[in-house]
Amino acid sequence: MGNLFSVQQAFKRFHQPLDIISNIKTLQSCDALILPGVGAYDPAMMNLKKTELVPSIIDWINNGKPLIGICLGLQLLFETSDEGTSEGLGVIKGHIRRLPQEKDERIPHIGWSPIYKTNECPILENYPDSNWMYFVHSYSACPLEPKNTVAITKFGKTDVSSMVWHKNTGACQFHPEKSGVAGQKLIFNWINWLKKNKF
Repeated sequence: MGNLFSVQQAFKRFHQPLDIISNIKTLQSCDALILPGVGAYDPAMMNLKKTELVPSIIDWINNGKPLIGICLGLQLLFETSDEGTSEGLGVIKGHIRRLPQEKDERIPHIGWSPIYKTNECPILENYPDSNWMYFVHSYSACPLEPKNTVAITKFGKTDVSSMVWHKNTGACQFHPEKSGVAGQKLIFNWINWLKKNKF
């Protein structure tokens, strides 16, 4: 789904090799899942459905097993999107909306922006506020439950969701694997959280 190589390289720095999951058997052998992605919503959902893993991924999340989504991977966790007509995984209630027209802001939003914590999240504990992260997106999440947004970023005068958390599923609209030291710290926090909780 687009950014597999960069994600794999980021986790290699922490001696955490990743496997690409292509069937239910390999999924069941995993401790945690990563749902990366770049591109458009409908083709991404279509490709995910082709793997026949969608029901298993939904069960995985609903059963409290850990998953982290990145960029488009965050958007696919929601029910619907302005970008397409396909239904998403629907494990987080809400909709994906196109970024608003803002003076001096371009869509797609490409570049570095700070994120600000808004709600509790285990991988943001002891994590400094206003870290700069790298974004490439035209859409952002609007969770039905505000508590699901755990970090925001400013897009003009609008606060947009940049990180969500639900049960043991987290997701980033930005690319932690491309966000330098701040992104590496977030990945490190997620790995440590997994080890601490012995999933």
